Amino acid sequence: MKEFCLTMRSVFLWIVSAVHFFTVCTFLVFLGIFFDPRRNDWPQRWFFRNILRVAGVGFAVKYAPGFDRNRTSIFICNHVNLFDAFVIYSAIPQFVRGLELDSHFKIPAYGWMMKRFGNIPVSRGGGPSQFKKTLEQVRSHLENGVSVIIFAEGTRTLDGRVGPFQKGGFAMAHQIGAPIVPMSICGSYQFNRKGSWMLRPSKITVHLHETIETKDIPKTGVNALMERVHQIVSAPVDGSLH
Repeated sequence: MKEFCLTMRSVFLWIVSAVHFFTVCTFLVFLGIFFDPRRNDWPQRWFFRNILRVAGVGFAVKYAPGFDRNRTSIFICNHVNLFDAFVIYSAIPQFVRGLELDSHFKIPAYGWMMKRFGNIPVSRGGGPSQFKKTLEQVRSHLENGVSVIIFAEGTRTLDGRVGPFQKGGFAMAHQIGAPIVPMSICGSYQFNRKGSWMLRPSKITVHLHETIETKDIPKTGVNALMERVHQIVSAPVDGSLH
């Protein structure tokens, strides 16, 4: 009986969320035709935060004392489910854009909106040329006061834990000399997980950790930096699964 109630609840929440998403998305696409995304950032943030409310999940953010709210940075975050984008934009108190698979930019309406909003397309296995192109786009964003979010795992978790990180984002941060902010999304796996459409009652808590400088890190220290950030991101996520 409990499982049946959860199933019916999920069906209802998906329907309501879909109606809300496509209605507001249409409005945001319309705004994007006439206004620079920076000028209408507040309705975008309201939309992303409201998606979580409509989906029936609680939400909270915890800021570390050493997190610099005003410093343009590269945010390194764990990847959980399809709601991650809404969680991220609701949590980071800056104008931020993300790296996203280039295939997503081919999705009608959504792809145009992501391109207009300034998300950076990346392809799997693009090699050195792809890295160089992405590096310059990330550098341009940061120089223009736009923070960048990177899912360092490159894929969504299957068991709720933080998977191995890929080196690319850390190499970019090191070459640019940009600060890194580790970011942990906790409780989202309990809410929804890859391969399932069930939306379970849960509360998502985002931890924005202390800003880490990369300017003085030697080239040989990038792997150690990656491991350090992985440990920081993983700690609260692992704790939330117990």
